[in-house]
Amino acid sequence: MKQKKMVEIYRAASEAEARIIKSFLESNGIPCLMKANAAPSVHAFAIDGMGEVVILVWEDVIEKAIELIREEEDA
Repeated sequence: MKQKKMVEIYRAASEAEARIIKSFLESNGIPCLMKANAAPSVHAFAIDGMGEVVILVWEDVIEKAIELIREEEDA
């Protein structure tokens, strides 16, 4: 039996942006996880990607997740 794996589909500049994307995907039936690249900071901005938060989805829903994000960004 092949194991499913999670794949990065989006890099958010902040935890707030990542939470919005995560909530949007989950409201459309796509389970996902957020993974921070650094420990949280007292600063509300990222320097050289240190504050980035990655959104991960299961590999079998990558296309649907990316399509939803693109449609939302174009709206």
